[in-house]
Amino acid sequence: MFKTLGALAMGLAIAVSTAAAAPPERKDLQIFNDVSKTVNRYVRFTIFDDVNANVHEGVVTLTGKVTMPYKRDEIAGRVARIPGVRAVRDRLSVLPVSINDEALRHRIARAIYGNSAFWNYAAMVNPPIHIIVENSRVTLTGIVQSDVEKALARSLATQFGVLSVTNDLKTDAEARAALEKFSH
Repeated sequence: MFKTLGALAMGLAIAVSTAAAAPPERKDLQIFNDVSKTVNRYVRFTIFDDVNANVHEGVVTLTGKVTMPYKRDEIAGRVARIPGVRAVRDRLSVLPVSINDEALRHRIARAIYGNSAFWNYAAMVNPPIHIIVENSRVTLTGIVQSDVEKALARSLATQFGVLSVTNDLKTDAEARAALEKFSH
């Protein structure tokens, strides 16, 4: 279930466009899958980063947030080397350095992944729930199996005096539907 959506579980969102003109050398969906694998295999990509990719005629646009400037640069560089990528628009932003935000990230991660409902995710090499904290505002991204898990993750993230929690988690069914919609 999660293996077919490995990159989506890492917080990548897909928006693959099909052009009416002659098809590019490699199809955008193939490139997207390679971008997904590249980000997924990047050893410094953690549950505290969120990278989204949009591919249109070989041009990859990266959006999201990472915790360090070198991550932004290294991810964009890796994506640029993927066969079929004509250009990379690096729109990744770097989260501000904050001791308070860093402490919140770790407390929320312990609350979520320490909860027995999420132990199966915690055991994964690349856990699917990403916790983005910026100025005490939390955004949850990634994929879970059900609406109940979405609600539980949000509830666990709110207990630390955060200013707000945005729940952008998707269920496995929602992620599959989005993938099917853009792959046709």
